[in-house]
Amino acid sequence: MKKTIIIVGVTVLSLLTISVHAQQTTWDAKKNPTVEAIISKYELKPVTPTELKTSDIFPAIGKYESATNPDASAVTINPDEQNKGIVWIDGLPQGRIKAMLRKSPSTYKIPAQKTREGKEVAEGTLIFDKETNTLSICIGKPYNTADPASAFLPQVEPAVTAKTKTKTKKVETPKAWIYTGTKLAQETVMN
Repeated sequence: MKKTIIIVGVTVLSLLTISVHAQQTTWDAKKNPTVEAIISKYELKPVTPTELKTSDIFPAIGKYESATNPDASAVTINPDEQNKGIVWIDGLPQGRIKAMLRKSPSTYKIPAQKTREGKEVAEGTLIFDKETNTLSICIGKPYNTADPASAFLPQVEPAVTAKTKTKTKKVETPKAWIYTGTKLAQETVMN
């Protein structure tokens, strides 16, 4: 029993001695001659993180003006308050419609929906081109997951190869409605 108490006492005393010694001799990287030699060659600047704005994360949000669409000369895109992946489009002749983010940062699918005014809106695509600052909306063509921009290509009628004696009804496909507008620059007001 005495031997056990002595062994435990010596172990505790040794650990305390090592702990005190370790606290007194902490290594400081700034006082290391190798680190000082490397740092002296470079001018270190403090890094200040830039704060991202909503317009940086979702560039499609904003106000747009179109000279080619007289029925929708001013269009506004606002984010949804509860879901960041949904935007609301105001100013279209169809009424207020929603679009869902599909490819970040600026490709949206417009689902088939019914507006508050009771108008039926077909499926479509919304793409904002950040380089040209242009918004393109196509309503009436299904959203193509593989190539969303294909909605803005002109429709090609299928070629008739041979005449047949049976009469077929030509199915009228609704013409797609296309909007193109330029984003208005936000003005900063200073007091």
